[in-house]
Amino acid sequence: MPRLSDAKATWILAWPIMVGQLAQTGTGFVDAVMAGHLSAGDLAAVAVGTSIWSVMIVTMFGLLIAISPMASQKVGANALHEIPSLTQQALYQGLFISGVMVAIAYALRPVFAHIGLAPDVADKASQFLAVIAWAFPAVAIGRVLYGYSSSLNQTKPMMVISIIALLLNIPANYVLIYGVWGFPELGAVGCAWATALCMWLSALMWVGWILVSPIYRETHPFQFIEGIKLQTQKQLAKLAIPIGIMFLVEASAFSLIALIIAKLGTTTVASHQIALNFASLTFMIPLAISTALTVRVGQAIGAGDYKLARFIGQTGIYLGFILAVVSGCMIMLFRHTIAAWYTTDPAVIVLSAQLLLLAGIFQFSDATQIVVAGVLRGYKSTRMPLAIHLTAFWVIGIPLGYALTFGVGPFSPHGPAGYWLALVIALTFAAIALYVFFRRISKRALTQGISN
Repeated sequence: MPRLSDAKATWILAWPIMVGQLAQTGTGFVDAVMAGHLSAGDLAAVAVGTSIWSVMIVTMFGLLIAISPMASQKVGANALHEIPSLTQQALYQGLFISGVMVAIAYALRPVFAHIGLAPDVADKASQFLAVIAWAFPAVAIGRVLYGYSSSLNQTKPMMVISIIALLLNIPANYVLIYGVWGFPELGAVGCAWATALCMWLSALMWVGWILVSPIYRETHPFQFIEGIKLQTQKQLAKLAIPIGIMFLVEASAFSLIALIIAKLGTTTVASHQIALNFASLTFMIPLAISTALTVRVGQAIGAGDYKLARFIGQTGIYLGFILAVVSGCMIMLFRHTIAAWYTTDPAVIVLSAQLLLLAGIFQFSDATQIVVAGVLRGYKSTRMPLAIHLTAFWVIGIPLGYALTFGVGPFSPHGPAGYWLALVIALTFAAIALYVFFRRISKRALTQGISN
């Protein structure tokens, strides 16, 4: 069956991305589990520190993602000679953005003292952000080189590098969180040191891999060093800025929720972090499908085959939804067991299990919207997805979530579950709206022969 064969082609490209992204997110999982077993306060500090770090890192991912569809279209057009320059310009842009992110992180440190956290938790969260901020340049290097590599259908390096980094993170966390082998007990701050160290090692592994592997010999960006090209920078920025804002919209919504519910107490913050952390792990499956579809759709459009691009996109959306049904059902069935992985605190386990039930339902719409967004990036379409995400999160999700959480107007208070209910509604809207837009833009490209 053609559709089954195409889904298989997407999966072959996506599964190493999925494993690699699961390994990357696994770093956060390991941080939460190991900090949680030290104390609920350390888990809460990791939760709120990560809430800001995550917004910034996800926004940076969006700002650097333009290399993937642009390079993919050049692969499809058989213009490989243009890829080294494009990738080098993306690296310049990434290093500039990372410097801005370090400055912003330090400027935001005082916020923890003003959101209702216990003083010791606020201090730990501030130190956490100060340390982990120095990983931004490493993340930028790794992310650009990953986008370049995936455009060439080389996704396994990301998997291998991410797994190595995760395996290094576990002993680093153990040493720095608990203070063994003569090291001081740093608690939540130890998570930040371990994560920063592993991210720099990942960046160095990416550079080494690309220099050594013959697959990249014709296209890698380190052969001839050139200056900044303003025209290429503008092209990257034109595509990247709407994507970066879209990523910021989604990530900031989740982080704002964590900050808003901080006033509900440490148990609530820790429980929300557990549900969000595990949902983030399972989110890596549709995110990998989304990334693979950006590459495959971009290559098809670069080759001028708009019929194939539409077919790849439609099949990938079906594949993503089926996988979301499986992961969502697993979360709902095993929610109590999942909660117990993170903590031994009975109150946190009970509340986490309640939130994980909603997180399971949340999978269906969240997976669909991210997969469709990846297809649209292959078309280099970014403005309408940005408008849809702004509406979903900031017009629907945040206001409705606040009303459901604290009981505003006709709504009775549901506690932290209120925000999860609102997110299910908001993301269902986003999934439907993005899918309708995909149908329209893919049909237009097919009939008019245009790609954006």
